[in-house]
Amino acid sequence: MDASLRNFLDLPYDELEKLNLKARSITDPGRAEATHIKYLAAEKRIKAVMLCFSDLEGRLHSLDYDKDFLLASLNNLTFDGSSINGFSQLHESDLRLAVDWTSITYLPSDVFGSGKVLLFANIRNRDMTPFESDFRVRLQEYASQIKASNGLEAYMAPELEGFVLGGVDAEQHYDAKTGFESVTTGGYYHTLPLDKLRLFIDATADALRAMGFRNEKNHPEVAVSQFEINYSYTDIVRACDQIQLYKLTCRQIANSMGLTATFLPKPIQGINGNGMHTNLSLTKNGKNLFYDRKGQDGLSRTGWDFIGKILHRAPELCLLINSSVNSYRRLDPNFEAPNQIKVSANDRGSMIRIPLGNERSARIEIRSVSPDTNPYIALYAILKTGLEDTASSVRDSGKRPRVRFLPGTINEALRVFKASSYMTGVLGGPSKEKYAALKQEVSNRNPRELGNSIKEAEVLYHHEITNQHLWSRF
Repeated sequence: MDASLRNFLDLPYDELEKLNLKARSITDPGRAEATHIKYLAAEKRIKAVMLCFSDLEGRLHSLDYDKDFLLASLNNLTFDGSSINGFSQLHESDLRLAVDWTSITYLPSDVFGSGKVLLFANIRNRDMTPFESDFRVRLQEYASQIKASNGLEAYMAPELEGFVLGGVDAEQHYDAKTGFESVTTGGYYHTLPLDKLRLFIDATADALRAMGFRNEKNHPEVAVSQFEINYSYTDIVRACDQIQLYKLTCRQIANSMGLTATFLPKPIQGINGNGMHTNLSLTKNGKNLFYDRKGQDGLSRTGWDFIGKILHRAPELCLLINSSVNSYRRLDPNFEAPNQIKVSANDRGSMIRIPLGNERSARIEIRSVSPDTNPYIALYAILKTGLEDTASSVRDSGKRPRVRFLPGTINEALRVFKASSYMTGVLGGPSKEKYAALKQEVSNRNPRELGNSIKEAEVLYHHEITNQHLWSRF
């Protein structure tokens, strides 16, 4: 179609940023719904609304709705849940989408196409009750619960690493004999200003800023072709949404450059892998509950208790925060990826680190989380464990703790996860069983031991990469 015949919304990045920051300030669901429905109805240049949701493993899915149809059908947005791994059986396939109006994002037209806005949706059963295996809505409800009952608010900021690889769809064409193609040989902070990696980082950072991410810094990471773009903390549900949008944006921009952005935890053997260091804090009435100027390492008793519960349940949580065969290849302290279940203010080989902080920035940093995890299920389990588990704090016994390690393979993690009655209580029996079944299916298609080289199966069967065509090839 001749571009001159179209009149779809196509805004400069600075205007998009203002729109998105204004939208973020509307946190009341009712006010957000009224405000944004009114906007969509009046804005004739919007052609489609992109609704997003994540499956049980964390893969992002989306549907584009015609704007007018969406506004007329808000109470009856349905989709086939049997086509989504881990959602519903064929005989119970119909599920509903409930729009979360607080999540609206105005999109850069050069990345997503003109005339579109994006919203996240929660999954509902036929009777509009929350769908048990949608952990976005479960995290959202838990966050609302702890705020209503105790005035607690959870905030999070991820440090999400990725690699830029040569070629489009490099993961789907992975060959163990040749491996992946790097696009630069630079390293930490060491890349030419206009090489492919730097151009990718600049373009992605610009798009994220326009989408209201509140950027902080960006740079090439330690490994060749590796990147990290940091942005400010926000409430825990929005932070998980941003993880999904971050990865989607990176993949789209890389694709437009003839490249691939991958979040495989260890795409290249012998160099650093990709982590998603998860910075978490709790507040009450605006006060950071993890901060105590006189506390050990500047952390309060509340913070230390939270850490102790996470470390106590670390083996049981491991399958949620390291959710793929490939993620266990990353957990090697020789490459700054922790496999020891311990906490330290200095040792970056620890599962949890206590960064330098003040009353505003005090937090804990969970370093063992992989970027391919389902952020909603991982943060739901972490938050619920840190607040509710009855495990003793790391400071209670007074004894030097023995060295404990995270599971070394997905098979070991599966064994611990399946045997855990605690995880049954956290996730619910049906969701736990469905999640374990998905991971077992992938595990069965891979060698039991990782070995010294990255196998084709651990890439092609990865939940963010595989599709019906690849799965049926073997």
